[in-house]
Parts: sequence; C-alpha cells; structure tokens
Amino acid sequence: MDDALTKRADRLLADAKRAGLTLAVAESCTGGLLCQVLSDAEGASAQFAGGFVTYTKAQKTAALGVPASLLKEKTAVCPEVARAMADGALRMSAASVTAAITGVAGPEPDEDDNPVGMVCLAVARRGNPTRDFKFNYGNRGRDAIRRQAVLDALDALIDAVTAVSAAA
Repeated sequence: MDDALTKRADRLLADAKRAGLTLAVAESCTGGLLCQVLSDAEGASAQFAGGFVTYTKAQKTAALGVPASLLKEKTAVCPEVARAMADGALRMSAASVTAAITGVAGPEPDEDDNPVGMVCLAVARRGNPTRDFKFNYGNRGRDAIRRQAVLDALDALIDAVTAVSAAA
C-alpha cells in the first residue's frame, strides 16, 4: 500500500480512537480503495465499521437512500450527492463519522458528461452539518485520481475527527 495513504489512515484511526469515534465510508469512483486503506490500518477493527461501494446511481439509491430525483437533476457527481451519500452512510451504519466520494476517475467522462478528474467528497458527523468539497484533479489517469481522492477524504476525516475531539 502507498506509504502516504497508510500514514494518513493510521493517524485517522488513532485520532478516532482518542475521540471515541467510529468511521464508515461510502465510495463510488474509488471503488473501495478508501475501505481497503482503512481496513489495512492499525486499529481498524476497533474504529472502522465498514463501507458501501455504490458505483451506479441505482445502487446509491438502493444502499444509501440517495434520491433518484437528485441524481437525475444534479448527476451523480455533485456536492449534493456526496452529502446525500455521507448522510446515507451515517443513517445505514452505527458509525459516528462518515465520508463519501463520488466522481469520474476516467478514462472517459461519465454518462452525464462530467469530466474526468471531477470528484466530490463529503464528511458527516452525527448531530452536525455535513461538509462537502469539490475537486477537479484533471485527467491524470485513473490511479492518480483515485489516490488523490482517497488522500483528500482521509484529510477531511482527520479534520472532522480532530475538530470533534477538540470540541468534546
């Protein structure tokens, strides 16, 4: 596994443990890479509840409750869908903090003409507003886009967990 991903995942799980929080994720374009990174990290069995890989619009609706009307109106790659995915993961799991990733890793734009490299993330915590982030990584290849999306998701989760622990 990539050293930068491993170090961030280890830090996230240690921070979550200190804060008494558990994590879950919902992924689309990263296809389970965030789950893999977290499940490989030290402390995963205590802090990581698991995840959802919802690659299609239909699965986003079935597994996470993302409204089909939202997907039709806004497409699958937008901040609103990322927030709905993170909120759905929170609703459908016992985790206290969740992250969601939706985007286009390529090699071609998606069926709604969202460009390769467009990725939206969201982080949700029980009792708090869900935060979203939008990135355009450019067309630098599937693996590079997926890796960067996971790094950014880990950073957003670290921020959410440390902000929670600082407020506690």
